[in-house]
Amino acid sequence: MVSKKRKTPDPKETRINELLDSLLEDYKGDNPEAVIGKNGLLKLLTKRLVERAMESEMDDHVGYSKHSSSGTNSGNSRNGRSRKIITGEFGEAEIEIPRDRNGEFEPQIIKKHQRRFEGFDNKIISMYSRGMSTREIRSHLEEIYGVDVSAELISHVTDGVIDEVKEWQARPLDKIYPILYLDALVLKIRDEGRVINKHIYLVLAVNMEGNKELLGMWVQQNEGAKFWLQVITDLKNRGLEDIFIACVDGLKGFPEAINSVYPKTEVQLCIVHMIRNSLRFVSYKQRKKIADDLKKIYGAPTEEKAKSELEEFGKIWDGSYPTISKMWKSHWENIIPFFAYAPEIRRVIYTTNAIESLNMSLRKVTKTRGSFPNDDAAFKLLYLGIRNASKKWTMPIRNWGMAVQQFSILFGDRVPMTGI
Repeated sequence: MVSKKRKTPDPKETRINELLDSLLEDYKGDNPEAVIGKNGLLKLLTKRLVERAMESEMDDHVGYSKHSSSGTNSGNSRNGRSRKIITGEFGEAEIEIPRDRNGEFEPQIIKKHQRRFEGFDNKIISMYSRGMSTREIRSHLEEIYGVDVSAELISHVTDGVIDEVKEWQARPLDKIYPILYLDALVLKIRDEGRVINKHIYLVLAVNMEGNKELLGMWVQQNEGAKFWLQVITDLKNRGLEDIFIACVDGLKGFPEAINSVYPKTEVQLCIVHMIRNSLRFVSYKQRKKIADDLKKIYGAPTEEKAKSELEEFGKIWDGSYPTISKMWKSHWENIIPFFAYAPEIRRVIYTTNAIESLNMSLRKVTKTRGSFPNDDAAFKLLYLGIRNASKKWTMPIRNWGMAVQQFSILFGDRVPMTGI
């Protein structure tokens, strides 16, 4: 049996452990505040470590160690210290910052005008992105860290996201996205002195690797095909050249708006929306039966069988609800595209559930806001919510390889070889 070679201890780590053992020699677990409290060891060590680091930076800046005779007539020298209050997870600490006589020293560990330790702003943004109000964030920071931050500071920190939003919104897009889901959610936003409902237009895509990606968000007072046309044109201008399938709800004029920019794109109406609209005026007692009969249509193995089931549905229900079969027939061209695919792929494209699921997660973070003061405030929170949601989009859509193979058969040379 071969014995394992013992790892040689790191001398630096050994010295650190010895120092910590010395500092915690009298600690028995009976007074945690002495270590992590407002005036505890953690805060003191952070203060001293930062100040020592800045002294080392000053040594490098002036070219000699403190009190060294080599600094005589060197052209620059130390010139006392200034004080600054820095906020961090340990609370607030007063840091002494060395100065040089020429006024040229700029420390890197605590930069000029910096008032918070690296990472503290991210904690504020993280809480904000989860729907916590400014008041809740202030209360949480006070309770956990003993730090009293102003509402203005929280607003300033989160406003830094706006530039990131603008850059994200204008970023170049892939040339091809096989599947797009388009939908809108409604928020109350103040506009010209009054609070009104505004629609936030969202476009969720599936790229050639089968991963989800939100392409952007746009705001408009009302949802309509005319503004969706502007959204789609914006996607075109950002480099999107082709879409295989666009999944939409039943908004009038939506398919025409898409095909005016992407004439080869198949528009798939959301079957779930079709079912909801069909059952809207059906009596409660008959809903299950009609829903079961509708399932025979969209659950049919082929387009021909689905059409036959629709005719049968009309024979049974047109006497009581004539508008249902009429609605399905009028939208038939945008209902049938998914019949060209295997059942595993149909589940991906016959419903806009993917983007409605995203909308649901965004509503969770916006529900604490009665209204937003302006469009930027709404975009700021939505973007952070989207960023959190997208962290879960780590795996491609199930059976994606099969989907790409079918795309290559149906769409030919529109499918790049790298996607196969």
